[in-house]
Parts: sequence; C-alpha cells; structure tokens
Amino acid sequence: MPVPARPAPVALAERPASISLGGVEIAPGTRRTVDLELGTLYNHNPISMPVHVINGSRAGPRLFVCAAIHGDELNGIEIVRRLLTQPGLRRMRGTLVAVPIVNVLGVMHHSRYLPDRRDLNRSFPGSQTGSLAARLAHLFMTEIVAGSTHGIDLHTGALHRANLPQVRADLDDTDTLRLAEAFAVPVVMHASLRDGSLRAAAAGEGVRMLLYEGGEALRFDERCIRAGLRGVLGVMRELGMMRGRVPAPARAVLQTRSSTWVRAPTSGILRTIRGLGDAVADGEVLGYVADPFGMSEQEVLASAQGVIIGRSNLPLAHEGDAVFHIARVGGMAESVDLEELDGDHGWLDEPSLV
Repeated sequence: MPVPARPAPVALAERPASISLGGVEIAPGTRRTVDLELGTLYNHNPISMPVHVINGSRAGPRLFVCAAIHGDELNGIEIVRRLLTQPGLRRMRGTLVAVPIVNVLGVMHHSRYLPDRRDLNRSFPGSQTGSLAARLAHLFMTEIVAGSTHGIDLHTGALHRANLPQVRADLDDTDTLRLAEAFAVPVVMHASLRDGSLRAAAAGEGVRMLLYEGGEALRFDERCIRAGLRGVLGVMRELGMMRGRVPAPARAVLQTRSSTWVRAPTSGILRTIRGLGDAVADGEVLGYVADPFGMSEQEVLASAQGVIIGRSNLPLAHEGDAVFHIARVGGMAESVDLEELDGDHGWLDEPSLV
C-alpha cells in the first residue's frame, strides 16, 4: 500500500487546556474515567469502552495508549493497568489517554474478532454508518486519535503463538525511530503501513505511532508485561511527559527491516529445539516434525540468518503451518538473554505474576 503523505503534527498548546472526550470535560491537573457508549447488546444491556484520561497541569504531548484491539490479546490490558498506578503521573506534562480494552465485545468472548467476524485492526478509519467494526473504528478515531500527537498500540502474538518483545514502526521517520529506540525492547522492526490498520489511519492524521508485540494470546506473560510497561514509560520520558533520564537498554536494540516465517515441511508432531530470542544461521535446524510413531521425521530449517522473534507453542503441525518467525539481520546477531527483560531499572513496584 502506498504510504500516505504525512500531515503536519498536531501543534502543542502553550498552556494546558481542558480535554473533551465523550462529551466530558477533563480540566488540567485532573484525571477522569469516561465510558464511551458503544450501544446495546441484543439483550438490551448497554455496553461501553472505558477510557481513562490524565490531563497534566502543564502543557505537553497528547499520548494515547491502547490495548486489546484484538480481543484475545490480554498483556496490554495489564500494562495499561500498571501504567495508571505510576506515581510519576501526578507530575506529568501533557495528556495521557489510556484505553485498556478497545475491542470490548472480543474480550468478552475471548475472541480476536468482533461478533461480526471482522478484524478491527483492518477496519480503520471506519464509518459512522458501516459495520459494527467500522463504527467502533470510527468512534476510536474521532474520540481518541483526533487531537493526539502520539500513540502506542499494545499487542501479543496470536493464539498458540508467542512473540519476543518487539516494536514495529516507521523507522524511516526520525522522530518515530527515536521513540522506538526509547521503548528499549530487544528488537525494533520497520513495518510498512497496512491498509485498514490503526497505525495507517493514525499516520493519515499526523499521529506518530508505535506498535508493541509481546507474548501470546489469552495468556499473561510477566516478562512481556514488564517490558511493555518499561517501554511506555521510556517513551513518555523521551517525549518530556515524565521526569527522569531514560535508562540505556541492557543490550543494543536490534533494528531490522524484514522478517520471514519458517513453515512446517510436513504434518506431524512438532518438537522445537530453538526458542524466542535465539540467534540462528540460515539453514540451521530449529526443530523436527515427526509422525506420532516416530517412524518418519523431517528437520525444520531456518530460512534466513537472524533472531527468532516469534514461534508456535502448539506441538501439532500441519504442512505449511507457520512455526518460527525470524527477523533478518545482515550480520550474525547475538541471542537475546530473556532474563535481561526481568530487570525493572527501579521503575516498577509490582509483584511478579506466576
């Protein structure tokens, strides 16, 4: 898809101003939860999208952080919850708009999709008179994206697939690249804009966005939650919204501009011997697919040199199933030590989930 021309970024006000969201005014120096009405269920019960707005007492950027655009991707919900408990928000500059659950109906049904089976992240910018997905996308664009200067969209891998913490963004834009590096996760990937995605629609409005991936659908992953929270706080510090120096990551952030999926060469029982974060060479054995009796077996071979950023957690494979996702690198990269993601740099005060 052609990249749309980027409008000029939304200008920052010299003085803090009230924020209007869903017909509710949030004055400078206050915080408020607003329920954006989504209509009613077929049993006549009302349904809404909860949004928490913190409007700082000093002017600054307006950042939205959203999660669960796909209703089975739950790590982001916990990231937003922890974000809103940070004491540094009391002295925040600018405005934070936090949306822990965008696809409310999908979360209710443990489903990636809306009840109309549409992917919300392929329905932006939406329409006020279109499908259920289009109407929800339109509401999000008009109430959340409009007026924002920056955005962070929190995701996980799909069902039975886990992702290494990573950021996907337009690395050709220097300001976006700076924020992606401030997120300080192991891998930053250049990702083209996809038609219908929130990131593409936001870019059309001049809003710079990062998309964070980490973990697996319908599961909490403590490392990915902590990495995501550190990343959001790092971006807020880089934007000048919060005080404090942005700590340097434990290792250099790996930048990549392309990736490839390795697919099962045959159907059978999948045994993986390489995991997330492992550096691999082209042609290296990543696992094996065998029939249930072990009478025949085929190797699963890396199709590129790079780092494993995604993998299937399901030991059952059909021929052609995507089982490993490799970020390509020009030279041999170092493996990512997942224990490095456990450090909190003194930012976090939350018992670990097990």
